[in-house]
Amino acid sequence: MSATKPGWVVAPWELRWSGLDVEALERTESAFALSNGHLGWRGSLEEGEPRGLPGTYLNGFYEEHSLPYAESGYGYPEAGQTVVNATDGKIIRLLVGDEPLDMRYGAAVHHERVLDFRSGTLSRNTEWVSPTGRRVRITTQRLVSFTQRAVAAIRYEVEPVDGELQVVLQSDLLANEPIESTSKDPRVAAALRAPLAADFAASEGYRAVLVHHTKRSGLRLAAAMDHELEATDGLHTEMHVEEDLARLTAAVDVPAGGRLRLTKYLAYGWSGQRSVPALRAQVDAALAGALQTGWDGLLAEQRAYLDDFWESADIEIDGDPELQQALRFALYHVLQAGSRGESRAIPAKGLTGPGYDGHAFWDTETFVLPVLSYTIPEAARDALRWRHSTLDKARERARVLGQRGAVFPWRSINGEECSAYWPAGTAAFHVAADIADATVRYLGATGDTDFDRNEGAELLIETARLWASLGHHDPHGGFRIDGVTGPDEYTAVVDNNVYTNLMAQRNLLQAAAACERLPEVAERLGVEEGEVAFWRNAARNMVVPYDDVLGVHPQSERFTEHTEWDFAATPPEGYPLLLNYPYFDLYRKQVIKQADLVLALHLRGDAFTEEQKARNFAYYEARTVRDSSLSACTQAVIAAEVGHLDLAYDYLAETALADFHDIHRNVRNGLHIASLAGSWIATIAGLGGMRDHDGVLTFAPRLPAALRSITFRMCYRETRFAVEVTQEQASYRLISGKPLHTAHHGEPIVVSPGEPVVRPLPPPPRHPAPQQPVGRAPQRRSRPPV
Repeated sequence: MSATKPGWVVAPWELRWSGLDVEALERTESAFALSNGHLGWRGSLEEGEPRGLPGTYLNGFYEEHSLPYAESGYGYPEAGQTVVNATDGKIIRLLVGDEPLDMRYGAAVHHERVLDFRSGTLSRNTEWVSPTGRRVRITTQRLVSFTQRAVAAIRYEVEPVDGELQVVLQSDLLANEPIESTSKDPRVAAALRAPLAADFAASEGYRAVLVHHTKRSGLRLAAAMDHELEATDGLHTEMHVEEDLARLTAAVDVPAGGRLRLTKYLAYGWSGQRSVPALRAQVDAALAGALQTGWDGLLAEQRAYLDDFWESADIEIDGDPELQQALRFALYHVLQAGSRGESRAIPAKGLTGPGYDGHAFWDTETFVLPVLSYTIPEAARDALRWRHSTLDKARERARVLGQRGAVFPWRSINGEECSAYWPAGTAAFHVAADIADATVRYLGATGDTDFDRNEGAELLIETARLWASLGHHDPHGGFRIDGVTGPDEYTAVVDNNVYTNLMAQRNLLQAAAACERLPEVAERLGVEEGEVAFWRNAARNMVVPYDDVLGVHPQSERFTEHTEWDFAATPPEGYPLLLNYPYFDLYRKQVIKQADLVLALHLRGDAFTEEQKARNFAYYEARTVRDSSLSACTQAVIAAEVGHLDLAYDYLAETALADFHDIHRNVRNGLHIASLAGSWIATIAGLGGMRDHDGVLTFAPRLPAALRSITFRMCYRETRFAVEVTQEQASYRLISGKPLHTAHHGEPIVVSPGEPVVRPLPPPPRHPAPQQPVGRAPQRRSRPPV
């Protein structure tokens, strides 16, 4: 199937772009990115040009730069960190006769690229006619290995179409690739201009290695390549190596019906401590492993890994083919972002682009880790282990701020705070409770006692200590947490943010439970009986503001008394508001960037009545503008719970298709990994009604009228199961493992091997349809069933 004009083609198990559109390369390079959580390649063309924003990234590999302050202040972070474009090994240039293949010249008779979610490969098929009429067919396939963490590979084939041709291939390793900086800070741009200093360069046969280090952060990087060539007689090759470039050139006359095939293997490694010889040995060993496995072996390993993943993670939708494609695309990229990022963070853009400077935020714990905990739990464990590995930095940050426990950064690569804006950075202390919440959810989903003993309990205890230090009891006995910023960045430095307080409440109680469960850990960390009693007392008396007049919870204390934002007078081009209006005005109005109180309705749904959820949702729906990609998925979850199923469907589609449709107009800088994860949340927690309060897994599924069925797979405590939801009923089926104890709309059920458990769906609750701010309703996707 080919599109009438260049663009995406809808298909259930692949992302296909048909036709040539040079102007779209920036977007497609992000969508076609390959990664395994350790190594990431943007989906640029093999020839290197034309290009949008090329990128090769290693998780945790960054350069430092000074942070800008008009006025300095105590406790301000001093250094920023920005992901570095590492040595590029994707480049394979082609000369047809003496004409370089450049898609801007000549004619692309046929061109398509396909990201296959089952094989884990990016393929390309191009038939190109040079300006002088020479015609060739180029077929490529590339992968970043899930099973061999340091390895990537490309197969590149050239076939003459109209008779014998001289073909020349140039396979490069290129460091300090010139890239135009998007930073408005000249210091950042300067730090990233040729950031790599050469340490070593060598070659032997078809193999070459380059070793560099970053000039300020002092991190060392090794990249190596090796090749297999299949061609007719007369093949001529030569290798050239210099500080920033290694190039294998291969030239041969290819007869009609013949072809030149190049298989390129690459290996990457980096360290802040290891020597040049050690890193060189590491990439040499990785290349040896890749060559021993071979191209076909790498493909087989990739397919087996993904077969196993999809058995525990797939979502099938009947009734919306585009959404079906988008959900699998989302899951695939979430897997790529977190699968092998062992001992490293999961950046907000994954390894698909340089957006947010490659930083990780609370997005990881609140949106990404729930997906990983129920699909590939070892990846969730490793992400939490990264947080645990930064505890000493978090404790030091707490000490600088005059607090106890751990203050984790708002944004970071190595665990140190990189946010230069206090109100939307350090003041967002809720990140501590988000990490604790992800810890509790992971433990509930897996029962991982080793992680609990070695990392989990300590994360819970040190974050609880922060809340005990940061909050205080007021004269009425209530425990207050003042001067903080919740998830909504249009409301900053407030008292008693409901989301923060309720999440801190759970954090305190779970830390107390961890001390009872693991007294040896509590003793090692110096937890005394009085400290645990204080946590429980603070949790019991946590202040949760409520507006008796309006019958809703203020997002934070006195929020409902603020003046309303004039949405009717805000033009469409005024969004996102933060780029067009001063923060001080946003901070004092009832206008919300992203779900905040509504996020509390989801993650702490056990703290609200059903009626409170419905009233709160309607109130905040009218004030939320969704200038953040993190909002729609949460709004989908609560819309579904309170009975607005068509609206939930609209929000699900928005979060799943955000990057497909470039809703936020910044996909060139990388995908929104948390939003992609949010499409899983909107489906499973929204339409599937999944909740996991206190580690108890329950479901309350319902479907919008436009969908005939949804089937989703999950794993829980090493049990894999599937839930199929139609308009009339839900069916729970065991795939493997022990019987599953769960609940369907409040009815306890046990799913055992054999016949599935089938239950009817009760009618949804009925409430008046909520209203969104003028011009900010989601695009209507709801439609009658076909």
